[in-house]
Amino acid sequence: MQELLWFLLPAGVAIGWYAARSNKGKPGSCSDSILGSEYFKGLNYLLNEQQDKAIDVFIRMLEVNSDTVETHLALGNLFRKRGEVDRAIRIHQNLISRDSLSNEQRTDSLLELGQDYMKAGLFDRAEGLFRELIDHNAHLSSALPLLLDIYQQEKDWENAIGIAEQMGFVGEQPARSVIAQFYCELAENARAREDLDEACRLLEKAGEYNAWCPRASLIKGGIARQRGEYQEALAAYRQVAERDIELLPELLNAMHFCHAALETMDELIDYLHEAITRYSGISPVLALAEILSEEKGSEPAAEFIAGELGKRPSVRGLSRFIDLSLSRSEGAAHDNLLILKNMTDQLLKNKPVYKCNDCGFRGKVLHWQCPGCKHWNTVKPIHGVEGE
Repeated sequence: MQELLWFLLPAGVAIGWYAARSNKGKPGSCSDSILGSEYFKGLNYLLNEQQDKAIDVFIRMLEVNSDTVETHLALGNLFRKRGEVDRAIRIHQNLISRDSLSNEQRTDSLLELGQDYMKAGLFDRAEGLFRELIDHNAHLSSALPLLLDIYQQEKDWENAIGIAEQMGFVGEQPARSVIAQFYCELAENARAREDLDEACRLLEKAGEYNAWCPRASLIKGGIARQRGEYQEALAAYRQVAERDIELLPELLNAMHFCHAALETMDELIDYLHEAITRYSGISPVLALAEILSEEKGSEPAAEFIAGELGKRPSVRGLSRFIDLSLSRSEGAAHDNLLILKNMTDQLLKNKPVYKCNDCGFRGKVLHWQCPGCKHWNTVKPIHGVEGE
């Protein structure tokens, strides 16, 4: 409230000065006449914290012309930043309704009004204004990102692609890598409709924009697995890990399924041993321990985890070690292990598993677009004792 008062008080003084100057020398006017009922009424509203009424008075008094447009824009911008979007819209709509604006002033006003609509959630109106600015080649550095943000929020990936193609960067990310993500979104939608051929075509388009896109390979692997093409699926999954080793935890269950179907578990064991040397997290250790447990029993699996926990301390690893040890314990030792198991479960309960490397957002599932900063492919597994 104080911020608004400190803005409106000098604005009110400026309005009074400008109005007096504008009327000076006009027939039937005097310097005091404009400082009469209307002007003092507006100041009185301000001092009594009746900003709505004060704004109405000052807008009535303040003729829109080249000398006052900036005051209107600044006032509307202040209201939008304060979350008072209806007031901002009213001020900016009042501006663009005037025929006296120059082209530059009109486009400035359109940009501000578009942002008002966007803040109010009126995306269709904001889209129309930003499109108009782009068509007139005005404020492209602001209008393009704002319009792209609308299309991303609405998951309108086709239009998002068209806008991103006009941009060199989306934030700090190359536009081409972001466009590849948009094609991956479209591919996921096609896959959900069971249109696998269309999904594959869209993934090829993603590869044209970013040949190193790990997400595209991950989706390809899922489609191949869905079709029963397990060798092709495994090749795609391995490509994902080559492009981004941080995605390894997302692959291991699917790889296990494919190798089991092909009866090539020895190949998976070799792959996991190699992956453990490249990946610092606990997931490949636990995956290999599961195979050992199935093939040789719980004791070798527990011994393997115990050996790895010294190199990569992990609550998840300890929890699985306790699970394997419980089946081989009894009496007081069994009871003590149950206490430890309960402690590890509590430590892991509701713990985030992923973190955005840009803004620090944390969550339980992998997001390809960070819900916090809206950047793409920046959410990765959390490493450390309570994570990977």
